[in-house]
Amino acid sequence: MGRVTERRRVIRIRDGAVSTRPDTLVAEEPLEIRLNGKPLAITMRTPGDDFALAAGFLVSEGVLGAAGELANILYCAGATEDGVNTYNVVDVRTAPGVVLPDLTLERNVYTTSSCGLCGKASLDAVRTTARWQLDTSPDTPVRIEPATLSALPDRLRSAQRVFERTGGLHAAALFTTEGELLDVREDVGRHNAVDKIVGRALQQGRLPLSSAVLMVSGRASFELAQKAVMAGIPVLAAVSAPSSLAVDLAQETGLTLVGFLRGTSMNVYAGEHRLTPHATATTG
Repeated sequence: MGRVTERRRVIRIRDGAVSTRPDTLVAEEPLEIRLNGKPLAITMRTPGDDFALAAGFLVSEGVLGAAGELANILYCAGATEDGVNTYNVVDVRTAPGVVLPDLTLERNVYTTSSCGLCGKASLDAVRTTARWQLDTSPDTPVRIEPATLSALPDRLRSAQRVFERTGGLHAAALFTTEGELLDVREDVGRHNAVDKIVGRALQQGRLPLSSAVLMVSGRASFELAQKAVMAGIPVLAAVSAPSSLAVDLAQETGLTLVGFLRGTSMNVYAGEHRLTPHATATTG
């Protein structure tokens, strides 16, 4: 298993003074995910929680949805030609009887990157593979107050242990609608951090996460909205902007999508029925 951080020499310039010093950097290594022995995807990640990452990725692919569908996950021995185990290849074995969806190359391309295919193809793929439908009723029991949302970025940042040492990690966290922290994961890729969160929930038999709030650092891409929907998460909040396709997906599925969550300010792009009191807009 690789280390989460590594040390590198850096030349530091401060007010014209030049010095050398060691700097702590976040580690980044490739992880190949195999499904029942067959290569499926490669992602660049921060080592750690690799099994959860792989499991969460397969939730977003529509392969897994319950702990009983997962037989085991193993690091592949002899991952290199000389037989050395690099701990950068994992094989996910599904339980007998699990029917696998058609994981085509086209689907792998857009679920492992942030660029996406055409909007309609992306939206249709998520809509047809999602196991759980989000409650779009105005009377949904899942409600969250704007004041509770406003407190989440600071709570997320205070829980980022590695970020404090490196300044180079994204994070994802699960909260209750009362603002209680349930889990937090860090990674060089925010999509990996979300996969680690979702994978841990799968392993613990907690899917769907139908009463949880997902908070992410950075922006809210289509991919992150997709992962929230596939895990049954009703609320996704981000400190930065969402993409247009993320908003489209949120509107189609009933996901509450909040962006630019900074201090007491936020933009609600979809799913305002879950905010208490209901968010009402005035034209101006």
